[in-house]
Amino acid sequence: MEKKKNFKEIIKINNRAIKIIYKRYPQMVISRFSIIIWEALTPYVTIYLSALVIDELVGNKDIERLKILVFVTLISGAIISLISAILNKWKKIQEAGFWLKISHIFSEKLLNMDYVDLDKTETADLLAKIRQNHNSTGWGFNSLMNAYDRLISSFFIIAGGVSLTVSLFLSPVPESAGKYTILNNPLFILLIIAVMFLITYIAPALSNKARSYWAISIDLHNLSNRLFGFFGFLGCKRDIATDVRIYRQDKICEKYNLNKESAFCSKGVFAKYSKGPIGFYSAMSSAVSVIFTGVVYIFVCLKAWAGAFSLGDVTKYVSSITKVSNGVSEFISSLGDMKNNSPFLEQIFKFLDIPNNMYQGSLTVEKRNDYKYEIEFRNVSFKYPNSDNYSLRNVNIKFEIGKRLAVVGINGSGKTTFIKLLCRLYDPTEGEILLNGIDIRKYNYIEYMMIFSIVFQDFKLFSLKLGENVATSSNYDDKKVIDALIKVGFKENLDKMPKGIETYLYKDYDKNGINVSGGEAQKIAIARAFYKNAPFIILDEPTAALDPIAESEIYSKFNEIVGDKTAIYISHRLSSCKFCDEILVFDNGLVIQQGTHNKLILDKNGKYYELWYAQAQYYTK
Repeated sequence: MEKKKNFKEIIKINNRAIKIIYKRYPQMVISRFSIIIWEALTPYVTIYLSALVIDELVGNKDIERLKILVFVTLISGAIISLISAILNKWKKIQEAGFWLKISHIFSEKLLNMDYVDLDKTETADLLAKIRQNHNSTGWGFNSLMNAYDRLISSFFIIAGGVSLTVSLFLSPVPESAGKYTILNNPLFILLIIAVMFLITYIAPALSNKARSYWAISIDLHNLSNRLFGFFGFLGCKRDIATDVRIYRQDKICEKYNLNKESAFCSKGVFAKYSKGPIGFYSAMSSAVSVIFTGVVYIFVCLKAWAGAFSLGDVTKYVSSITKVSNGVSEFISSLGDMKNNSPFLEQIFKFLDIPNNMYQGSLTVEKRNDYKYEIEFRNVSFKYPNSDNYSLRNVNIKFEIGKRLAVVGINGSGKTTFIKLLCRLYDPTEGEILLNGIDIRKYNYIEYMMIFSIVFQDFKLFSLKLGENVATSSNYDDKKVIDALIKVGFKENLDKMPKGIETYLYKDYDKNGINVSGGEAQKIAIARAFYKNAPFIILDEPTAALDPIAESEIYSKFNEIVGDKTAIYISHRLSSCKFCDEILVFDNGLVIQQGTHNKLILDKNGKYYELWYAQAQYYTK
């Protein structure tokens, strides 16, 4: 069982979190806190001036003095409103897109994280929990900012209120008041103050207790949100609409959507909490707050009745001490929220603190216009983290510059792992990979990756302009983009696009955007690889979504497209191998055959022969 944290530890956790946000968005934090402090203190100006006006009305009734007081009150109100408007505008500008800014913190970490950690299921699960907490209930950075807003506000409310209410306890009741002089007794005053603080403490403590039930039930809350997000909106998803209708998958949803005992429904756990402890503690918190108001009014009115101060002071004291009480309540409540939110912040720290253990290297990768880069695998073996089985074993291969290499084999044979090691997404468990005779770990990591253009199976196109998708940048060379698209056979599609390469893909950001098919998307992804113009081009199942004619079109002019670059194919369609200079056949993590198509097809006992004719039988008699 996790040890309960003390107040010092809770503050330390929250302070670290606020520093993370401040480091990236300092003006957002400063603008929020500025308006909070301003709005916490300025009401006391109005309270003080109003008390003076009331005193003058029931006292001397000096018209000239009343005019001055009213004028000062109006001018003060106008200045306060003007400054409030300026500060609010500043705050709104700075906190615009707050949720996206928080997401950017996590995305920034993902982009800088070692791929070995990014690829772990544990990392994905951790980030999914953080995002769910953030999006569904606001736990994490959102609750942090709200808690600090309230904490700072309450501190200044208390400070301002105390400055106006000290005289409430120090103003003596005159001796002529008889029995009311007991109100001057220090013990009585201490008793009243103690009662006020006790009630002020109890109210937020009860409220915090009610909110704690949401914090301790967060796992159930998140699971229920996942179920609701899937089953509640299954009928709205166009990409699976055919399956839903043909197989009546809406019937599956009924079990979840009509179950009144699910978490958020009338007989669910949260309904029971609301009827039980959450409802009880919330009601008690409100009741205690009303008791405080009653105690304040009784004490202030008794002292005023006894002649301790004027009617104007009654208004001032009641308003100020009520604000002090609310400030103390908010102060305690915000500390309670910080306590409840601390485990969620620690979850964020766990993600942000994942260390980068991969050596980044320092050698500069030579910029060569002739693409003379030679890669060699020397006795390379690899097994994934937390696995006892090798995915690659003792691989020895040297890439000849400017050649076309095909990598084939059944699923799980080690093809994709081979490419991940080549691109240094992972480092070998044993052996070394050399670039121009130097271990690739010694090269600058970012510079090394720049020599590869890759089309993975699970590539992603964005709802941006076609040109931006090809160039992966908002600034690009129009001619170069068009040339890359034409090379991969996209000219006919490009001619149909209303704004050419300025046309948006999909309709997320432009109602006139174009939806592209899977084959068209794959051509755009291949064009992206050619636009980068890197020395090595790697295509992982590059034509899986293309029809046979489009596939043949790309392969027939592949030599022209690739030029003098080194190209590597990973493919299940062995027809692509005929276009390659050399073929590597993987099986169980080993390179079991190597050679040209004409050479390998002659070995009737070999794996390549088996794979080739397993496909060829469907195309020949």
